[in-house]
Amino acid sequence: MNDTQQSSAESPTERRLTALEIKASFTDDLLEQLDAIITRQQREIDALRRELAALRDSLPADNPATPRSLLDERPPHY
Repeated sequence: MNDTQQSSAESPTERRLTALEIKASFTDDLLEQLDAIITRQQREIDALRRELAALRDSLPADNPATPRSLLDERPPHY
């Protein structure tokens, strides 16, 4: 039998199984892509947390809870 005769000779169960195998393959690929995205995002979150911690550490120790008003500060051209 050639390929066209074989494919037409496939039973409905074989066709469904083939379709499921194809879907499983695409699902595995998508899962790998999502895992890579999540890993990258977690690295970015970790870096941002470190940066935020460094910024908090660099704040002046004198009354850090009081918010500053930009209206009270002099513009750079004065």
